[in-house]
Amino acid sequence: MIRREYGRTGKQCSIVGFGGMRFQQVEDTELCVRMMVEAARGGINYFDTAPAYFGVKSELAFGHGFRELARLGLPFYCATKTFEASEAGIRREIEKQLRRLGLEAIDFYHVWCILSLENWRERKAKGLLQAFRRLKEEGLIRHICVSSHLLGGEIVELLSEEIFEGVLFGYSAYNFPAREKAFQAIAARGLGCVVMNPLGGGLIPQNPDVFDFLRNRPGQDIVEAALHFLFAHGEITTALVGFATVEEVRQALRAAESFSGLSEVQFQRIKGSLREAFQDLCTGCQYCDHCPEGIPVPKLMDSFNHWKLQGKPAAAERLKWHWNIPASEAARCTACGQCEEACTQHLPIIERLRQLSTLAK
Repeated sequence: MIRREYGRTGKQCSIVGFGGMRFQQVEDTELCVRMMVEAARGGINYFDTAPAYFGVKSELAFGHGFRELARLGLPFYCATKTFEASEAGIRREIEKQLRRLGLEAIDFYHVWCILSLENWRERKAKGLLQAFRRLKEEGLIRHICVSSHLLGGEIVELLSEEIFEGVLFGYSAYNFPAREKAFQAIAARGLGCVVMNPLGGGLIPQNPDVFDFLRNRPGQDIVEAALHFLFAHGEITTALVGFATVEEVRQALRAAESFSGLSEVQFQRIKGSLREAFQDLCTGCQYCDHCPEGIPVPKLMDSFNHWKLQGKPAAAERLKWHWNIPASEAARCTACGQCEEACTQHLPIIERLRQLSTLAK
């Protein structure tokens, strides 16, 4: 397993990370632990969770897994996050997290999900940075990090904070244009860089023919090709894969084992294709999933991805056979804008819902 320096922390992290957001059977503790052990034996040492993944069940599963990794002598780093901004709130949360995880300290603790600069400034004004500094001084966290969904030049202000040692953000083989400035800022500041949603929330493996341009040899597995594209980015420390099953762990381990680099010609060819076609697909983060009208916005946006990739009939088929949702659901949109405010990619959700509503006619 390739390991890369996490910024200037002195820690070497595996190029593949274990994301705890997608366990297929999160309540099957034995299975979750087996997945983590399989990953660690394959060389993965970066494990990422959060207090809202399956409620707190992901952190609880990780706690069982960490105890087993420690018993087996397998090395690991733990990354988790907090939405809290006040010192009192952060302390209450991290105390619960440490108990769930069975740890004395968290290696990479993230200010979680900065959606806008306004949101960042509000949280910062509540004393968030001072609280994180004190937690580090007390040895409860080892490295202060941030999880951001800011695009373009917006991220520069966030990363200008001297306190941050690493950043986590969404990136895969179709949203490269939106992340170029982020990579430049990360490289300039020497930060650790972890990317989430490396397979587009499943969209890439579900559409191998559409993403065929990622392959660099005939018959190459599309998951391997998509991960190899990310591995070829020198700025990326770790590609964080959300694992649902043991087989998915093994698939990612095979991709890491087979990676031998991409030539500059191959790399630029893929990036050229991305710029042309894949910069505005929904990545399925689900932050828009709080519609006051009860509209299942993430599922509708997933269907719109199929429209963009495969045409209008594909969206209708996705709605009917995969989600069992009538297109008339999209027509209930009141254009309040709440989903667009929450969207981490700043997508025109209201207009996309309008287009989907035409499928009901």
